[in-house]
Amino acid sequence: MKELIRIRDMYKIYNPGEDEVRALDGVSLTICEGEFVAIIGHSGSGKSTLMNMLGCLDIPTAGKYYLDGKDVLSMTDNELSEIRNRTIGFIFQGFNLIQNLDAIGNVELPLIYRGIDRKTRRLVSKKALCMVGLEKRMKHRPSQMSGGQQQRVAVARAIAARPPVILADEPTGNLDSHSTAEIIQILKGLHKAGKTVIVITHDPDIAAQSRRVVRLEDGQIVEDYINEDYTSDDDTGRNLAGKDLTGEAMTSKGEEADV
Repeated sequence: MKELIRIRDMYKIYNPGEDEVRALDGVSLTICEGEFVAIIGHSGSGKSTLMNMLGCLDIPTAGKYYLDGKDVLSMTDNELSEIRNRTIGFIFQGFNLIQNLDAIGNVELPLIYRGIDRKTRRLVSKKALCMVGLEKRMKHRPSQMSGGQQQRVAVARAIAARPPVILADEPTGNLDSHSTAEIIQILKGLHKAGKTVIVITHDPDIAAQSRRVVRLEDGQIVEDYINEDYTSDDDTGRNLAGKDLTGEAMTSKGEEADV
């Protein structure tokens, strides 16, 4: 498998000196295309800090980070924004939906940033919402939906621009057991469709649903193993990626077709 993420000797230190806190303490991690990885740890373990690094949302005190072969730490702010938008689809615990936009409007946002024309982004957004089972909720605003439905909107938004990486930060933290099971099956479907799925969680039951488990303690990786009990026997999400979203290539202004 092609190497997609490579972190080497990464440190994140707050309050350097006598009272310093090492949120990350020499972390090295490689993730290849098509992996389904859970990064697990208790509060204060460093998992949220690592998530911010993986998502190009923060920079380390020291270390190296290569994303799809590109040196992230040498990028300008504009370049970081570009690689985030093209490479990573984010799913957050708090959904992070725009309250005055309906479901379609929320899903369209990353496509607007990509410069996708209105007709194509509307088509892609509708199909993404159908694929997560929200075909009857497209015109509903977040306040008109349950927590599970809002998280499915967030999943649709994450996959709409067809990023190769899905980065989910405690994606089931605000959900009941039924909605949690639905989201897990969607994530498994995305993995089955070839996406690289990274889930940040404190919950061992959620981590046990992934193919690979990386456990953090005190800013260090203390376990990294393959889950031999992993199964992906549900077809939910099989077509959540690639051209199946639109049936045609998406084209941004001034760029070639994205195939």
